Amino acid sequence: MRGRSKIKKPALVLDPKYQDVLISKLINKVMWGGKKTTAQGIVYSALERLAEEQQTEPRTVLRDIIDKAAPILEVRSRRVGGATYQVPVEVKPSRKNVLVIRWLLEVARKQQGKSMEELLYQEMKNILENTGSVMKKREDLHKMAEANRAFAHFARY
Repeated sequence: MRGRSKIKKPALVLDPKYQDVLISKLINKVMWGGKKTTAQGIVYSALERLAEEQQTEPRTVLRDIIDKAAPILEVRSRRVGGATYQVPVEVKPSRKNVLVIRWLLEVARKQQGKSMEELLYQEMKNILENTGSVMKKREDLHKMAEANRAFAHFARY
């Protein structure tokens, strides 16, 4: 088929407590082996604990976390004339959310010894303080995009 067709995304069931899309996506990514209630407990307790410290509501805390940790640029491989270039491109808003959630869970799952709830809370807190592994990943991605700025003219918009 010629050209790109639009992919129809399935309807996302909103979380029962806050009716928020981002929280639902986070819960679905935390979920392991179909245990959704366990995942909800982990996410809700981490977000509520953080919201209590920040004196806001969990929805705004999660949005702040994603806004702070979301990358602006990323590199994509592009093949031009037999050579492969790392071309810096802007990150789409939906991909920003996916990347931050993926990085957050990747960092939390690598650590051992504490509960997932505690690890998730700690990493979210680190993001709000501009420290931690997720923020380092973001900075590394930006550095790589900056280093490959010379190949920006290969990007197709």
